[in-house]
Amino acid sequence: MTKQAIGYVRVSTEQQATEGVSLEAQAARIRAYAALNELDLAAIYTDAGLSGKRSDNRPQLQAALDHATRIGGVLVVYSLSRLARSTRDTLAIAERLEKGNADLASLSEKIDTTTAAGKMVFRMLAVLAEFERDQISERTTTAMRHKKNNGERVGQIPYGFDLAADGVTLEANAAEQSVIALVKQLQAAGESVRKIAAELTRRGVMNKSGTTTWHATMVQRLKNRKAA
Repeated sequence: MTKQAIGYVRVSTEQQATEGVSLEAQAARIRAYAALNELDLAAIYTDAGLSGKRSDNRPQLQAALDHATRIGGVLVVYSLSRLARSTRDTLAIAERLEKGNADLASLSEKIDTTTAAGKMVFRMLAVLAEFERDQISERTTTAMRHKKNNGERVGQIPYGFDLAADGVTLEANAAEQSVIALVKQLQAAGESVRKIAAELTRRGVMNKSGTTTWHATMVQRLKNRKAA
């Protein structure tokens, strides 16, 4: 009896725009693989516009896994990045397939878990892929910290500052800096963040959202903010 293949394709909106590996391109590769390896392609499941950060919030991936394990088939994906983005999810998927007597084929990495060597390579690549993402995250964090230490904008403009004319650095907003000083003064007097928020609201102090309603969480963020 010919073994059956189950295809799975995924792309997020951002990746579709930047990587160019469309859903149809992935599906075409999967069809070609099934034909070349004389596998009956039973179905192709599609998650469109969903991040690969977690596997449990992708309904079509779960359906593909259920199908593959039910028939003891081969789950075929264009690349490991389409399948999962963390080592934990990747290995959990591999274990689930193994328990259901199903296999995995990842075309970009040329992985085929029907062999012992394929299983080993699969696990090694999953770990290396996560290591690379961790390095990127680490470099991004370092760059953000460097920008912050140099007084450059990082994310939203913090209360107490305005964006300078160069569009990069921050400059002190005198009115907002006086509010920060008031918050610290009230804090030193033993006032709770709720009471401080109520006081700022009573005084009609404008926040960054352009309203005069203050909440405890907003005050909490100002408590430890350094004055300019």
